[in-house]
Amino acid sequence: MTKLAIAANGLRKSHGDKVVLDGVDLAVPAGTIFSLLGPNGAGKTTAVKILSTLIGADDGVIHVGGHDLAADPQAVRAAIGVTGQFSAVDGLITGEENMLLMADLHHLSRSEGRRTAAELLERFDLVEAAKKPASTYSGGMKRRLDIAMTLVGNPRIIFLDEPTTGLDPRSRHTMWQIIRDLVTGGVTVFLTTQYLEEADELADRIAVLDDGRIAAEGSAEELKRLIPGGHVRLRFTDPAAYNSAASALREASRDDESLALQIPSGGSQRELRSLLDLLDSAGIEADELTVHTPDLDDVFFALTGGSAPPNQPKEAVR
Repeated sequence: MTKLAIAANGLRKSHGDKVVLDGVDLAVPAGTIFSLLGPNGAGKTTAVKILSTLIGADDGVIHVGGHDLAADPQAVRAAIGVTGQFSAVDGLITGEENMLLMADLHHLSRSEGRRTAAELLERFDLVEAAKKPASTYSGGMKRRLDIAMTLVGNPRIIFLDEPTTGLDPRSRHTMWQIIRDLVTGGVTVFLTTQYLEEADELADRIAVLDDGRIAAEGSAEELKRLIPGGHVRLRFTDPAAYNSAASALREASRDDESLALQIPSGGSQRELRSLLDLLDSAGIEADELTVHTPDLDDVFFALTGGSAPPNQPKEAVR
């Protein structure tokens, strides 16, 4: 059986009459990236706060790093690191001083603290900025420093609560590589995010949290298979070709205004070949063919009861 870095059963938390977590079960294998995905207010941050000992649960059995959270919270704290939505960096002091302060909090000796700080500043490409006030850092630099500070205590489990919120695309991709490198080094990452692409890119397993409950869990590909809606879209500029194709493809949905047909499809090579052979045999040529297969956007909005996303899911143009 795979060793679990985090195991929670029946996790419950309420604030007054508001139920935030309603019987949540979580199982996070060691050395993996686990993503908790959900809309604002779903309970993601509350789950992180409970698992990282910042607040107590109303009910539930929780083990983190092999330690019973209720019986030995100090052992849990020694095994974990936490980077929240908002940076813990002190902007009034330098990046190096932030690192050394964290080393002091972990009771490292002066020499060990300086060595650890120097190694992490180099690892996160912050050597040139180390002597500058952290207030002068860009958002991406502050996030890198924040994670470097989290690693001072050499945690084996790291909670990253929406770590790329507000970052530009380049900084976000840099942060993704940092997260991958952490896992390569044997660290377990518990990631909460609102970015569907982020969960798809990084996570070994994803749990979709909605209204305090786990709506679904699995790999990105497993979750995508839960949602129907794959299709091929054919667009024409010639009305005659459009009408001929509509007659040949009777299962297609018509869009007479844009001269487009939508055919249900799983997007497999066999289905596409069959469709193209049918068009060829009828002497019909579409001006544009696009394939859409369900992605995490579709999963997210189907499972959380939301409306369609503001940006249309990416389609592969053939």
